[in-house]
Amino acid sequence: MVNTEQFGTRLQRILEYYDLSAASFADKIEVGRSSISHILSGRNKPSLDFVMKVVKNFPEVELYWLLNGKGLFPPKPESGNDKIVHQTKPDHSTPGIQTRNAEVNISKDVQLYQESSSNKKVKRIVFFYEDGSFEAFEN
Repeated sequence: MVNTEQFGTRLQRILEYYDLSAASFADKIEVGRSSISHILSGRNKPSLDFVMKVVKNFPEVELYWLLNGKGLFPPKPESGNDKIVHQTKPDHSTPGIQTRNAEVNISKDVQLYQESSSNKKVKRIVFFYEDGSFEAFEN
């Protein structure tokens, strides 16, 4: 479950990092300006659609960090294969999962999750697409 107050704090950190006002951020991710205000104040919890719009428009924001506060933001410079690649043509030199028109290497996120969860192992990763479809990958 997402802690609303902590999510608002992380959202504020994103606004400061990109030097955006709440209104310009709302315009960029195409949500109502009041949505940002309500989330920042803790009045409302973010919807899945809201979270996905943030991650889509700001690829440097790690989903796991945004939801749980674990991981990195702002991101460290890329090194080796521990990166997320957002592009229209996959770069096959980087191993990862190919999903539609993007290649995503999730090894770093999975590693961070497993380190913070001690004995827990990743069982399934699910990608949700804007058209309402999804893909699930089992470990």
